[in-house]
Amino acid sequence: MPTDLVIAVISDTHNRVPDSLPSRIKSADEIWHLGDVCRPETLDTLSALPPELTVVQGNCDPYFNWEERITLERNGRRFRLQHMPPTIIDSSLTALLFGHLHHPIRESENGVLTLNPGAVTGPRHGSKSSFAWLKIAATGSWTWDVQTI
Repeated sequence: MPTDLVIAVISDTHNRVPDSLPSRIKSADEIWHLGDVCRPETLDTLSALPPELTVVQGNCDPYFNWEERITLERNGRRFRLQHMPPTIIDSSLTALLFGHLHHPIRESENGVLTLNPGAVTGPRHGSKSSFAWLKIAATGSWTWDVQTI
């Protein structure tokens, strides 16, 4: 039986997890990191939290061998996780989540939302350091909410 899910979506930590972030996301059911961890020890704090951590390969992740793209289904919705901006969008997805650009994005292409939570470290284009809450109800309805750090 599906249950409501709360997922913390982060990207572009670039060797740094702000002190306030772990306490803000520790109650999540899952943490999805969209790449550019950079150094292995950057994940120590996040890996120690109760939520399951899923990470995709970023262009600045030479120490790791993660998948470049992962498709996850939660409560009947399909989400693709990747670091680089999309060039092709699979229309069977509910949303495509990506990092790399260092600022929040919410766009729609062919009925699929493309979402970027912004960057934990090094925000650009006037944005602030941020992450997002992805909340997926047991019924499949869902919301995306970007939060500043």
